[in-house]
Amino acid sequence: MEEPRRSVPRTDFDSAYVDKWAPWIIGEPQPAIVALEREGWITGRVLDPGCGAGEHTIHLTRLGYDVLGVDFSEPAVEQARANAGAKGVAARFAVADVLDLGTERRYDTVVDSALFHVFGDADRATYVRSLHAACKQGARVHVLALSDAEPGLGPRIPDSLIRDAFTDGWVLEDLRPDRYRVVVGAEDAERLGLAAGEPADMAAWLARVRRDG
Repeated sequence: MEEPRRSVPRTDFDSAYVDKWAPWIIGEPQPAIVALEREGWITGRVLDPGCGAGEHTIHLTRLGYDVLGVDFSEPAVEQARANAGAKGVAARFAVADVLDLGTERRYDTVVDSALFHVFGDADRATYVRSLHAACKQGARVHVLALSDAEPGLGPRIPDSLIRDAFTDGWVLEDLRPDRYRVVVGAEDAERLGLAAGEPADMAAWLARVRRDG
């Protein structure tokens, strides 16, 4: 029997921000998220769960959106606030548990960039329920998650995990291959045949899901 998939521990994320080694900190928003906004898929009140260093919250705030970035890692939120201050953007951040976002349906759009894939089986189901409670009827959740279709970094998942997670109370409107940009460390660069310290685009899934119940 296959072992249940477990979530990445909080301590791993705390140390990544304290030590400033995280490959997902690229100093700019993900191209896939920039494209979503340009195509008109970001509307209303926006939640950036697992905001990390704050690139997407800062980007969307600068464009005039009402957006909140949340992360359970205090070092991540501290870094996000420092980044926003350095850029002169009045972005909002909070330390929060995305597994318990509350029951007030207040968000029209959720931009999940590389959060969904870090959850194990039980936490993934809890996360989706938490999103459902926090989203308005008709709200859309965009999920950019690392794909297992190619060798890459970190926890990589099949598209079936996204399909299976968003069922009751959701409509999966789109799910397609995309790319997720990282800065590759020396060890991973050698394994993947890439240049260390340089940006590289990893295989990813991009899903669009609508709250419908």
